[in-house]
Amino acid sequence: NCPVCLSVNAAPFQTVDRLKYWRCPECLAAFVDASGFLDVQAERARYLLHENDMEDAGYRGFLNRLAKPLMDKLEPGREGLDYGCGPGPALARMLTEAGHTVRLYDPFFHPDASALERTYDFIVCTETVEHFHRPAREFARLNALLRPGGWLGIMTCFLIDEGRFANWHYRRDPTHVVFYRPETFHHIAASLDWHCEIPVRDVALM
Repeated sequence: NCPVCLSVNAAPFQTVDRLKYWRCPECLAAFVDASGFLDVQAERARYLLHENDMEDAGYRGFLNRLAKPLMDKLEPGREGLDYGCGPGPALARMLTEAGHTVRLYDPFFHPDASALERTYDFIVCTETVEHFHRPAREFARLNALLRPGGWLGIMTCFLIDEGRFANWHYRRDPTHVVFYRPETFHHIAASLDWHCEIPVRDVALM
């Protein structure tokens, strides 16, 4: 079944580097077969290789692709959650510097269960949703964590050119298990009765 929309119609897509990938004809997501998931220790070790320096101006500029259109939507002093923030929550710092309050949650680096026991005006997921083993469950959780009228901001590399999938740098990261097209986010939004817009490439606001 498709882990994003739970369709039973997913079909074989490609086999690359001994990994089998499926494609959903309903939401257009592509995803690796669950047999290709890393174990928890290997997954965490891979995340520790990421260079997410909160003081790096280039990295902050990258995150601003999401931060700017999101902050244009927010009233001053909103409460938010950085879901899947990783070991260096730079986006949370940027939003805090802009006057918002941001809590952190990450199952590997900030496993604060209390952060999941309240609701928020906004949630950000930067370079996170492609790691979800069970996206449908995760989006349902995010829906429950958002207050009415709240915003979910997502950044992930969109799957645009399926012909280059095998050599795509994003596919080659073994922790990336789900790949979304812009249409996938519109499908997710429709299923949850959300509004969805794509302000820039690789960013979805819902």
